[in-house]
Amino acid sequence: MIQAIKTILGIGPKVNLGELIANGATILDVRTKGEYASGHVKGSINIPLDQLSGHLTKLKDKGHPIITCCASGMRSSSAKSFLKRQGYTNVHNAGPWVTLTRYRN
Repeated sequence: MIQAIKTILGIGPKVNLGELIANGATILDVRTKGEYASGHVKGSINIPLDQLSGHLTKLKDKGHPIITCCASGMRSSSAKSFLKRQGYTNVHNAGPWVTLTRYRN
């Protein structure tokens, strides 16, 4: 049951987020501008989920690693699914942005 929920949210299987970040992955925070301004992962880029389709040029090539994050994991899961449908092949959902602060901040 837990694995099914993780699959729906796009959280599994586990990848080494720290290694991806150390190797230059893009951290994409899909929260609103106000949420992002109240705290975010250093070096992340903010493109709110509802604006993502109009800002794909801000992302590197479609094979470059992207780690999505938001407040709870729901929007970042949607962003991951959207990016996959657009042809991005190396997208990972970190869930809440605060989980990434252990790697950078």
